[in-house]
Amino acid sequence: MANKKSAIKRLRSAERRRLHNRQFRGSARTAVKKARALMDEGQMDEAREAVRVAASALDKAAEKGIIHKNNAARRKSRLMKALNQTDSAAD
Repeated sequence: MANKKSAIKRLRSAERRRLHNRQFRGSARTAVKKARALMDEGQMDEAREAVRVAASALDKAAEKGIIHKNNAARRKSRLMKALNQTDSAAD
């Protein structure tokens, strides 16, 4: 456990940041999972909307520094690739 006043304060502020960041990271993960689930079910109209929402959630997380911008770009790229492959297979 921290002994110094400044270290104790750092622990408190780090915990606040962790909880705040967790909301954005969790919402991005949930959005991606929902989009992938809709693609697997073949509901392409809903999947397109879900991918748009997931991309937005990833961008917000990257903008706030919760995930790296390249990490967000990679996840969006993979999501779009999966959507296009599922879309072309559905045709």
